[in-house]
Amino acid sequence: MIKACFSSLVMNAGMMTIKDSCSASSIVSGMGVFIAIFQAVTQIHEQTLGFILKLIVVILVLLIGGGWMMETLLDYTRGLFELMAGR
Repeated sequence: MIKACFSSLVMNAGMMTIKDSCSASSIVSGMGVFIAIFQAVTQIHEQTLGFILKLIVVILVLLIGGGWMMETLLDYTRGLFELMAGR
């Protein structure tokens, strides 16, 4: 019983982590590919261009999807505390 409960908790934590992190990292990775293609086409090889644009994209992703990410973390945490309380 305890082993099954523990494995379920670990699996849920892993899925939540993947779900929350993949949305942000896939968007930033796509932006990185776009920046690389843009720099190759225009022959602008300024390092700060890629950094600043990726930083802006990360901030936008966190502003747009941060509430959803926080809500999934809070739901999981509430579930853990309810499980510890025995409800």
